[in-house]
Amino acid sequence: MPEFAAAPATLPPGQRVYAVGDIHGCLEHLQAVHAMIAADIADRPSDNCVLIHLGDYIDRGPDCREVVDLLTAGPNVPGATVINLMGNHEEMMIDAISTGRAEDAAQWMRNGGAESLLGWRIGRSVPPTLWPAMIPFAHQRFARDLALTHRIGPYLFVHAGVRPGKALDAQTREDLLWIREPFLGSKKDHGAVVVHGHTPTQNPVVRANRIGIDTGAVLGGVLTCAILEGGRIGFIQA
Repeated sequence: MPEFAAAPATLPPGQRVYAVGDIHGCLEHLQAVHAMIAADIADRPSDNCVLIHLGDYIDRGPDCREVVDLLTAGPNVPGATVINLMGNHEEMMIDAISTGRAEDAAQWMRNGGAESLLGWRIGRSVPPTLWPAMIPFAHQRFARDLALTHRIGPYLFVHAGVRPGKALDAQTREDLLWIREPFLGSKKDHGAVVVHGHTPTQNPVVRANRIGIDTGAVLGGVLTCAILEGGRIGFIQA
């Protein structure tokens, strides 16, 4: 059982949330975290468990295709409702295969797209115009259908963060997927405690207004899952 500490906010009674940071093709990390979540649910049964993946499933890591295969296969953890959010890397993929602009394809490649394409057996010499026909339709649909945010009680789950001083329902797609500063350094009340990934740190970051859980699995770190229950927070890592 993970160790718990006081959380920045309190969930309704009976609600438990597992939130997983940036995966980036690290299949073994994800499978290990899923196994630990399943074990935690088995040890502490609850009728209202939600598992939220915070985006960036692809790029840079060795098993991008396999990660998407796993997440599109159906329920990943028994006893948990699964919600998958969009990351900026999924957005780059969508732009690269749908706009037809060379700059969108180049941006994706600069940010780890080559590793994803390799998983789909698409070499560097294949022109971007052929990518849509070679990437499985189910994987394209998965990326396009991802939600930008999910709200549970006092927590907002999102990939990158929010623009301080702006209402939550007025946030732009760009900020939700890409922002770092001024979000990371802000001490403002955002209207919810924001649980996010996107910016890698050695350890999870818990502040009064945000919880950051990208701990750089693809950079040699670990994959982190935050557990929120009542007024407590704990962590699972692999």
